[in-house]
Amino acid sequence: MPAAEAHVNESEIERIERWRAGELVRAGYDTSGAAAVAARHDIDLHVAADLIAQGCPPELALKILL
Repeated sequence: MPAAEAHVNESEIERIERWRAGELVRAGYDTSGAAAVAARHDIDLHVAADLIAQGCPPELALKILL
């Protein structure tokens, strides 16, 4: 893979993680918790947001997810 192509892929992953983190902050997570969950691509964003929407405190949601 050419170096330029690897840089584009890395930037895309970073862009996705920033978007995921923003969605999680809007759902109710603090920025550090949102960043930790956003970096884990095996965690479904909707599941993480639904935990908060259903009344789970963000600290407990992080323990469940991470």
